[in-house]
Amino acid sequence: MLSFHNVVREDFEAVNQLIIDQLHSDVDLVENIGHYLVEAGGKRLRPLLVLLCAKALGYSDKQHLSLAAIIEFIHTATLLHDDVVDMSELRRGRPTANANWGNAPSVLVGDFLYSRAFQMMVAIGSMDIMAILSNTTNVISEGEVQQLVNAKDPDVTEASYFTVINKKTAALFEAACETAMVLCDASAEQRAALAAYGSHLGIAFQLVDDTLDYEGDAESLGKNVGDDLAEGKPTLPLIYAMAHSSEEESTIIADAIRQGSVEHLSKIVELVRSSGGLAYTHQQAELHVQKAKESLQVLPPSDYRSAMEDLANFAISRTN
Repeated sequence: MLSFHNVVREDFEAVNQLIIDQLHSDVDLVENIGHYLVEAGGKRLRPLLVLLCAKALGYSDKQHLSLAAIIEFIHTATLLHDDVVDMSELRRGRPTANANWGNAPSVLVGDFLYSRAFQMMVAIGSMDIMAILSNTTNVISEGEVQQLVNAKDPDVTEASYFTVINKKTAALFEAACETAMVLCDASAEQRAALAAYGSHLGIAFQLVDDTLDYEGDAESLGKNVGDDLAEGKPTLPLIYAMAHSSEEESTIIADAIRQGSVEHLSKIVELVRSSGGLAYTHQQAELHVQKAKESLQVLPPSDYRSAMEDLANFAISRTN
């Protein structure tokens, strides 16, 4: 476990068990795919945020465990659908569910996870939480569709890029924190500040993810280097590089995005480095991490708040 997991170790383990329990289905294929995803591990950062936020305000009931599992089910459902849309074959160092079982079962099990999440929301009984999470799932879907529209379009702007990552990534980080504040009956100031913390943290994580596609390696990433380029995704390192390279170099990048081609991957990696694309993207991530940490000032000092600061620092120091 990473340091920021340790302060909520018992709750985190309880959430993992709850996830397994809630995967129960009379249909074997649902359980098989569900358990395959759970066993793949991952940092479970979104449910972790629920636990840390709740504990930072002294929450002592048990509903935060269900809320954390709900957030993870929503996230996992989006990953299942994403891998189908992107035709991905590798995630977290293992074959994707669609690579093992095919697209149709992956989509349908994703739907199962969404519906199970909403069943669990009903059990919590908070209309406020249901409103936030129903809106969030809608926003995530919009972000995914917009990303699909932007694919293979080298003219996507930096503003459009940030709109997409706000919706497809930051929204669920934000919802994890805000719904935890609802459970705690937090003040309006605390609720807004922790929602901002989650949003900035999510943006930072996505920015770093987008740099790792050009500076990581497949073994540590758990996916293939250059996957974003192969899918024609105009991420910030590429957008910046095209704006700060020669016309000939920009054309190389633009053509690769249009074609979804990794034929010139090594050249493009060189260009995103030499143009400052990677440095600029890291700088943007650092700015959002700083804003995230500033948002934590509304919380009383505690080991949980310190862990949230550590998590923000981890967002920009990680290599996978």
